[in-house]
Amino acid sequence: MDLKHYIKRVSQRFGFDVIRFNARSSPVARRIKLFQHFRIGCVLDVGASSGGYGAELRSTGYDQRIISFEPSSDAFRALEARASQDALWDTVQLALGKESDEAILNISLNRESNSILNIKDRHTVAYPQAKYVGREVVAVEPLDHVFDRYYVKDTPTFLKIDAQGYEYQVLLGATTSLAQIKGVQVELSLIPMYEDETPFVEIITYLQTHGFNLMSFQPVIDDPETGQLLQVDGLFFRSTA
Repeated sequence: MDLKHYIKRVSQRFGFDVIRFNARSSPVARRIKLFQHFRIGCVLDVGASSGGYGAELRSTGYDQRIISFEPSSDAFRALEARASQDALWDTVQLALGKESDEAILNISLNRESNSILNIKDRHTVAYPQAKYVGREVVAVEPLDHVFDRYYVKDTPTFLKIDAQGYEYQVLLGATTSLAQIKGVQVELSLIPMYEDETPFVEIITYLQTHGFNLMSFQPVIDDPETGQLLQVDGLFFRSTA
């Protein structure tokens, strides 16, 4: 057995896989290239949880501004701690949505699947750790109401939304600010995972209507039994043409 196959076999025993990196087929590498091409200088990280997305951006070389929005108290404390040593990473304890209001945030066991919407059995059967174990009242504001606090003129800005089925409501609260945004990353459920969740086709159509072109997909979660892909991230950018 050669060294390559030995390393692969050993890594698989510990739940990992080693594959050849291909910059043209890797979704993360594609996102890096898109960020570079569109000169992204600010990321609005909506639904930041404990900061995993921001940390991934930093680990892949993005060194510009990040503003992370997270409503959950527990997740926000972890987010603050993670961002505290990074001068270009700001945190805001807030949920974004269509209107100014308060909402009940359902808290999941894994703290990553918190949502204002009720979760469907299809989700918790595939991922039991997503089940709800608590609730919290949170403040909600439209992005349009807070955008000017963070937007720097002529800085290409990227909006990432991971709101567990509430993504369309976030977009509806950003009707004015979308015109100033260069790119959007939005989580899309290929089958309904939350009650009253907007179908992914409607979200894609909405973004295309507002001048964004779908340029990449990133797999998010699949069914561990069947392998069916359940959620993806869609990356949209305004055409430079």
